[in-house]
Amino acid sequence: MLLHICNEVNPLNTRTKKRRVLRATQVVAISFALVILCGTLLLMLPISSVSGESCGLMTALFTSTSATCVTGLILVDTLSAWTLFGQVVIILLIQIGGLGFMSIIFLMALMVKRKLSLSQRLMAASNFNLNDMGDTARLVRGALATTFAFEGVGAAILTACFWPRYGAEAIWKGVFTSISAFCNAGFDIFGTEKIGSLSTYDDHPVVLLTVTALIACGGLGFFVWEEIKRRRSWRRLSLYSKMVIVMTLFLLAFGTLFFLLSEYDNAGTMASMPFGQSLLNALFQSTTLRTAGFYSISQGALTDVSIVMCILLMLTGGSSGSCAGGLKTGTVGVLLLTLRSGMRGRSNVTVRGRTIPQEKVLSAVTLVLVVAFLFLAASIAIAVLDNVPYLAAAYETASAMATVGVTTGITPELGTASHSILILLMYFGRVGFVSFSLAFLAQNPAKSKISYPTADVMIG
Repeated sequence: MLLHICNEVNPLNTRTKKRRVLRATQVVAISFALVILCGTLLLMLPISSVSGESCGLMTALFTSTSATCVTGLILVDTLSAWTLFGQVVIILLIQIGGLGFMSIIFLMALMVKRKLSLSQRLMAASNFNLNDMGDTARLVRGALATTFAFEGVGAAILTACFWPRYGAEAIWKGVFTSISAFCNAGFDIFGTEKIGSLSTYDDHPVVLLTVTALIACGGLGFFVWEEIKRRRSWRRLSLYSKMVIVMTLFLLAFGTLFFLLSEYDNAGTMASMPFGQSLLNALFQSTTLRTAGFYSISQGALTDVSIVMCILLMLTGGSSGSCAGGLKTGTVGVLLLTLRSGMRGRSNVTVRGRTIPQEKVLSAVTLVLVVAFLFLAASIAIAVLDNVPYLAAAYETASAMATVGVTTGITPELGTASHSILILLMYFGRVGFVSFSLAFLAQNPAKSKISYPTADVMIG
């Protein structure tokens, strides 16, 4: 991302470029913080709570952060704790968080003038976690059109499915669920019936497949969808788009097969289901871990090996420029290609006749190490602070960092310190690992003028 941004306008000196990049990331970070603050104040109002009394600062802040960062972790049940006003506030926060607050500002700017300034394009690139600015205006328009199109179709299908059970109330449930699914938020308004979320529809293929499609499409990335719409041919797609699509399909297929095999005899999840229903729920489980937060089977009843796989899939996340969080499929793809090159003794990382720049490889490795360090530190802290099993703490930590939202059920029971850690992780996960690391990577884009002697270091 950095190289394209810093090289686009050559006349600017290094210091000016650095200021622009830092200003862009700061504006995005501050804008999300302001949205979270506004949501917190609205949710603290008595009109937002079913009880008629303020829910308190921590509950409002946690819920607002989870909604704006499209995560889905909650301290109180969305249906029974929040009034219609509160639910509308939450869904608006999800929509703003999913699209990115700055994309709405850009849309307003595009209405009054054709071109965006360099600073605005920098903010758009940071907002969408893009690798270059390109035609940012077209991307913003395409992102908004794609979002509303998918959400509209999804809302219509889900409303029809919910109508026999809920009547006219199905319209609101369909709209809420569709927006929450496409934005990869995971909030639901079905209450705690059975085990919550979409568990009452674990045998309904249309509902689960519709939500699955919304989650997958929302996590694929606006840049990829824009390319698909413009080029309409696999051969004409860029290497990045091909890599993202292949990685996404592989992870979905691998996750489905894994959960089908690991949970088929688990009495707490799929043991009582026929094969077709087990396959459907395994696919849904594999999809929702890509930063959605819905679930159709009990997450607390998963086997230990399934929980470990869930953590790995959550940290992988979706694609850059999407509603998803995590490391992103592109980053993991570059890391795997680097591993392949290293095992073959090659100094360059190549794929399909193309060389991936060393700067990109270094960025991917740096990002993975930073995320791994934060994940371990936060999960250990939560396990120690609240004396909970480490796997459960690691599950909640990965869910917050990757803005997924699934939970084993311990989140409401954690203490204030652990809730604060989860809030910071959700914010970090949504504003973007890349956006946060961008300022660090931009500090010295030029080559060092000093060359030091080579040191012999033993590896392995």
